[in-house]
Amino acid sequence: MSISGRLRGGAATPRLPRNVVALGLVSLLNDASSEIIYPLLPVFMTATLGASLTFVGLVEGAAESTSSLLKLPSGWLSDRFRRRKPLVVAGYGLATATRPLLALATAGWHVLGLRFLDRVGKGVRTAPRDALIAESAPSGARGLAFGFHRAMDHAGAILGALLAAGLIWYFKGDYRTVFWAASVPALAAIAVLLLAVRESRAPGPSPAGLGAGAGPLGGEFKKYLGVLLIFTLGNSSDAFLLLRAQQSGVEVAVIPLLWAWLHLSKAMSSVVGGGLSDRFGRVGLITGGWLLYAAIYAGFAAGGGPGWVWALFGVYGVYFGLTEGAERALVADLVPAEVRGTAFGFYNLVIGVAALPASLMVGFLWQRFGAEAALLTGAGLSLLAAVLLLLLRPAARQ
Repeated sequence: MSISGRLRGGAATPRLPRNVVALGLVSLLNDASSEIIYPLLPVFMTATLGASLTFVGLVEGAAESTSSLLKLPSGWLSDRFRRRKPLVVAGYGLATATRPLLALATAGWHVLGLRFLDRVGKGVRTAPRDALIAESAPSGARGLAFGFHRAMDHAGAILGALLAAGLIWYFKGDYRTVFWAASVPALAAIAVLLLAVRESRAPGPSPAGLGAGAGPLGGEFKKYLGVLLIFTLGNSSDAFLLLRAQQSGVEVAVIPLLWAWLHLSKAMSSVVGGGLSDRFGRVGLITGGWLLYAAIYAGFAAGGGPGWVWALFGVYGVYFGLTEGAERALVADLVPAEVRGTAFGFYNLVIGVAALPASLMVGFLWQRFGAEAALLTGAGLSLLAAVLLLLLRPAARQ
């Protein structure tokens, strides 16, 4: 069921379908729950459980790698059985189950296991959810739909960060009680998912295997993935930008506010960016976003005071708004409907696999040659990817 509307003069306005709105609310609630917990986890593991910093790195590395590797098979399964919602429910349900269990953890390996299960849930749900969003929205409003979903995701991150600060103050540093409280929005997300989101069966024949699912993806999609891989190699962890902010004079106590400002900028620009991709085309908007990314990294390389850093983080959020919804909408445009789950799996896999070498490369260059060289390398790779995308211009299926 779509929510429809009209402009003055009788022209129809693209509005968001019920499934898209409901999935956006699910993401907002789930992200609020997640962001209450995970910024506190490193301190909880080291100060309360006595874990080492190396172990904290192991927890995060294993969790994110697991999530990336599972997105492809889960997307394929949703194509194979032509059902998205059961996998989406399973993924969110598994993540929700880990939240209260964290309050019971008494050793570092407990957190490792629960963080692993949480990211398994993310890996299971992401590609089928994106395919469900693509199938729920008309082709002329896919960018708006994905932009809205990303905006709700970022709004949840802001809400979670504010709730975390308030809860840790109210409960006087009792991390376990805060973790129990974080279960409430996660359970609300599951309720919305079960009651408000409807199944959307993928049309066409069910692929029999990964090879069968990958065959119809086509050359245009493969070109897009190749260029995306180049861009992602220059897209390192945002932790390096936070480190640069500290080097530029931003106080450590203010870093969380800077992070919230980034998410606010993302949320405010995501719906606008997604809608612009529907009106003016995906490739042009993504290219513009990647060029903006290159300029932002060059700006961080040039250095400046705290005011300059705050301005760059605000513009950095606009880059996300221009590209996150448009990139996902382009995936749906380039492939047949019956293999969209597989396509979103490949899309997320490329980003996940390239993220590790990207961060390792920037870390090595930063340590060996300085921040300027590392950040300019990221800017150069994004500039190269933008030029290649503009030259190749992968064409949407009619």
